[in-house]
Amino acid sequence: MKKRVAPVAILFLLLSSAFSCADSSSQKNTTINNTGNGFAVVELFTSEGCSSCPPADNAVAKLLKEYNNVYVLGYHVDYWDNLGWKDAFSNADYTKRQKNYARTLKSGIYTPQIIVNGEAQFVGSDENKLHAAINKDLKDNPQQDLSIIATQNDNTIKVSYQTNSSDNLNIALVQLNAETKVQRGENQGATLHHVNIVRSFQTIALKNNTGNISLNLPAGLSAKDCAVIAFTQDANMRVTSAAKTNIRL
Repeated sequence: MKKRVAPVAILFLLLSSAFSCADSSSQKNTTINNTGNGFAVVELFTSEGCSSCPPADNAVAKLLKEYNNVYVLGYHVDYWDNLGWKDAFSNADYTKRQKNYARTLKSGIYTPQIIVNGEAQFVGSDENKLHAAINKDLKDNPQQDLSIIATQNDNTIKVSYQTNSSDNLNIALVQLNAETKVQRGENQGATLHHVNIVRSFQTIALKNNTGNISLNLPAGLSAKDCAVIAFTQDANMRVTSAAKTNIRL
């Protein structure tokens, strides 16, 4: 039986009490954590230069309306950038992450690729496989806990975490929505829509149950248009806990 992770409400309350002063913000802050159900971290490796990718982008966008305990992250890889259109969201680090998965899962490197909870991988536009993988993991019993709070500090986002996990902790700043009119390449003339685009990403080896980490806020991007997703992974890259929060301004 695989162990799946979910935040426990009391842990989140303890952590959030340390930041009660931030509650005076006029912005409504919503934290989505798992409280007794399974979860699914859905990682999409995509590119604006790939004509097969828009259906996968649309597929993960639907998930945000269909599920509560599904965490979507869109990584724009860079190996399409010299093939007619440079993706403004692309990052070589996300290509490296995809290669790490390829070694672990013994899969190829391609777009669009979806990986669910670090274990199941398939073509990102295959909605049948996507829903099957998610529904399977949502039935699992969570065992580990993770809670996070995110606050803006000038051009950085400070993320405080509390967890009982000893696995590696990944923290991602995601841009909630974006639209691009593609001028060249395979998607020339198309207007592409993206959700939860990973704009900053860090992985740390957990040494303590609580701590802080800072993410850079890209120039021109407002914190109100972003959220933070955190998740832990074991040595085999299996996801063991997850949490998401809006950013307190």
